[in-house]
Amino acid sequence: MTLRRLASPLGSASALALLAGAPAAWAATEDDQAWMVVQATAPLSDRVSFSLDTQARFSDDASRLGQVIFRPSIGWKLDATRTASLGYASVKSTPQGRPATHEHRTWQQLSYRIAGDGKGPTLTGRTRLEQRWVEDRDGTGWRIRQQVRFTAPVQDKVRAVVWTEPFIGFNETSWGQQDGLHVWRSFAGLAVPFSRTVSLEPGLLHQRTYRPGEDAVIQAAAVYLNLQF
Repeated sequence: MTLRRLASPLGSASALALLAGAPAAWAATEDDQAWMVVQATAPLSDRVSFSLDTQARFSDDASRLGQVIFRPSIGWKLDATRTASLGYASVKSTPQGRPATHEHRTWQQLSYRIAGDGKGPTLTGRTRLEQRWVEDRDGTGWRIRQQVRFTAPVQDKVRAVVWTEPFIGFNETSWGQQDGLHVWRSFAGLAVPFSRTVSLEPGLLHQRTYRPGEDAVIQAAAVYLNLQF
């Protein structure tokens, strides 16, 4: 079953507009992918927690493993609605027909509630500053990622989830980061709790990478498994 068939029953016009992320009036190469994500968080004290985000991204019509991400972090709860985090990311990419790359990132993040109480309709934000290095390449890439996420109850404890996240570079590098808006990622799906500690968020993800010539567009069936210990 193609992602286009999967998308048809999901959607309203507003959801499709969100998934578009940004105007798509120019040519682009497209790839249907599958993303599997596990996000686990465990408390270290009343205010400090450890988180681990691991991802497997299957590319080329989801036929092979194209990228693996390993992203640990430490979070400090500032108050009931804000958390500051410091983290590291290891990103291994194996594009078809090109050499594999291994990227390292350090990052700083602030997560916060914008509106709502977490039970009814709720709007949250996540601002992440990243420093990026690629092995055997020169230059450090700086960029900021601004995610805005909206959730609302649908039935019982199931919630609708939509979020969007532009990636904005502060400089150009020899290995490919661009200055300004260079990636826009959006998601629409459901949050389904199985217990107080386990929930699943399946949905559709859209990503456009802006680059000279044709942009790169990803349509992905994405599944996020969230574990709270």
